[in-house]
Amino acid sequence: MSLYYNDDQKLSMGQLSLDSLADHYQTPLIVYDQEEIEATIHKYQEGFRQGLDLSDQAKADDFYSISYASKAFSNVYLLRLMADWGLDLDVVSYGELYLALKAGFPADRIHFHGNNKSLEEIKFALQAGIGHFVADSFEEIDRINDLAQDEVDVMVRLNPGIAVQTHAYIQTGQEDSKFGFSLREGLAKQAIDKVIACPKLNFIGLHFHLGSQVQDPSVMLETAQLVLDWAHDQEIPVQFLNMGGGFSIQYQEEDVAFDVQPGIAKLAGAIMDYCQEKDYQLPKLGIEPGRSLVGHTAVTLYEVGTIKQVPGYPSYVSIDGGMSDHIRTALYGAEYTILPTTKAPSNSSWKPKQVVGKLCESGDIIGKNKPLPQSLQVGDRLAVLATGAYHYSMSSNYNLMLKPAVVFVKGKDHKLVTKRQDIDQVLQNEVFD
Repeated sequence: MSLYYNDDQKLSMGQLSLDSLADHYQTPLIVYDQEEIEATIHKYQEGFRQGLDLSDQAKADDFYSISYASKAFSNVYLLRLMADWGLDLDVVSYGELYLALKAGFPADRIHFHGNNKSLEEIKFALQAGIGHFVADSFEEIDRINDLAQDEVDVMVRLNPGIAVQTHAYIQTGQEDSKFGFSLREGLAKQAIDKVIACPKLNFIGLHFHLGSQVQDPSVMLETAQLVLDWAHDQEIPVQFLNMGGGFSIQYQEEDVAFDVQPGIAKLAGAIMDYCQEKDYQLPKLGIEPGRSLVGHTAVTLYEVGTIKQVPGYPSYVSIDGGMSDHIRTALYGAEYTILPTTKAPSNSSWKPKQVVGKLCESGDIIGKNKPLPQSLQVGDRLAVLATGAYHYSMSSNYNLMLKPAVVFVKGKDHKLVTKRQDIDQVLQNEVFD
């Protein structure tokens, strides 16, 4: 993300200072860099083209699928942007599917995930004509087959039994995960055989997802090789291999972000070479990035409301949002970079401070021991970096807090894409009579 302090010492995105946006839209405010999103999409596309050695004339859909994981952040403007760039879409609920269709996202480019799809969700997806389901249980396979009027494409999600090194809450490929069919004891093979035997279902391939904040594609490559070998041994035809997402981004200076274009090129090229070596047919390759497409492209702006001195401890800096719009620190212990929107004088001293929200929880923490200038005052603003994924989408109305507005910036232009919630919207389902 192209953040910088301009000549007026104001933290800026594109050609706009963040303070000017906060003045216009108020805080808390989530601001996305549209050019950074578009650049990241391009890196994914070029990575596949480079790794698979595709000509300019090659039709991408025949060789690879980049499916945006809409759970990271979803709104009409962003979904239309993803559609315009030719991406597919991963949804996991009625609501995500409904929003995608209302935004005009092509139904045949939507993939429906989830470990417990309801009858209502399956019916709605079938009526919409989605691209395919990713089956996650035997019951779901029966439900889709029973409800389908015409042939439906289905992938089967595997549990490869591989745990990546990340927080336990965002691991999804370990043996005891709730997701997918285990390769052990024949369960995955039974699921695939069941799909193939169902008259309304068309088996198109295999899916796995290892977890989040994966820095090195080698673990994904090893899993892909394991799955391809297993499928070959079981005589299972694989037209499409979807490897999920989970590529890492940089939250703090010491974090290692997945290097998108060379990383995808290396992964795709290695799978192609492996298939040639083993004399396997190269399947269409799929990935489902969410965080790595949008997470690093946004900041959340807050205003400082109070600064409380605690003798012998770091001061508390309280901002006008909190865990209602920034839950990941409380939930995962996630760490973020926090910057003042006005650059501190060069002679300022910096000390660790506790940046906290205004909600009635001791765990309402934005950042522990974050270095901030001693010159910071009430009314100043702070920018929390890399809040583009799993912030607005995980926001809540706890303490009857209101969800923030969302703005997209491109160069000198800014656009409101999600309005700030008002209290009447929060209370609209209450029965007052």
